[in-house]
Amino acid sequence: MILWHNPRCSKSRAAMALLEERGVPVKVRRYLEDAPTLDELTALQQLLGLPAIEMMRTGEAVFREMSLSKHDDDATLLAAMAQEPKLIERPVFIASGRAVIGRPPERVLELL
Repeated sequence: MILWHNPRCSKSRAAMALLEERGVPVKVRRYLEDAPTLDELTALQQLLGLPAIEMMRTGEAVFREMSLSKHDDDATLLAAMAQEPKLIERPVFIASGRAVIGRPPERVLELL
């Protein structure tokens, strides 16, 4: 089980706490420091079953700076997340061939 985690994010910290409280062994990936590749993001999108825009933090300044739009195609948006991992919505929990975005943090419990 892997948690794509940003320790500065309250939702990410809350998801981590929920997993720790339950004794769930989790490998933490600080995705801002260990950015996922385009292939990893594409695989994640398939696990999530979501359009790329729903994997993104569209309110980040970098979203506007990169001239991105909510109407851009998935390939464009996935490439942007690979280039600028700040755009990835967090936290992401991956377990048993499935994934969820922990918004709200309790969503991570769906995969246990």
